[in-house]
Amino acid sequence: MPFSAFADKAHEPRPAELAAVLGRSAARWSELVAHLEADFAPVTREWVFSGAKWGWSLRLKRKKRAIVYLTPGEKFFRAGFALGEKAVAAVRNMGLPAETLELIDEADRYAEGRAVRLEVRTKADLEPVRIIAAAKLAN
Repeated sequence: MPFSAFADKAHEPRPAELAAVLGRSAARWSELVAHLEADFAPVTREWVFSGAKWGWSLRLKRKKRAIVYLTPGEKFFRAGFALGEKAVAAVRNMGLPAETLELIDEADRYAEGRAVRLEVRTKADLEPVRIIAAAKLAN
């Protein structure tokens, strides 16, 4: 089963399909995108297909720099980051929950940074995503 709810390379997700898959989480998706676009303008949206294993994700970028990858799941979504070590150091002092810091510490490390993925199921799950996005762009 692919990581994303959308796995057909030939079919980029449409807004109505995204809303149907996300269910009540669609409001959180929209709120997060609007917040990031307002705080880090100009932000561009780009759907990317990362292969059969991963499926489709929405990449939010400022200029050429990726901020976050939003990957839809059934009734939730994931926010994925590639965090450099400066951003990792910065988030340690930004009031993130201990569970989130543990995820960051245990994340796989790649040349692009640590691969951190947070599930967003509730409104409370949005704040760590916003904090990490801010730290990533500041560092």
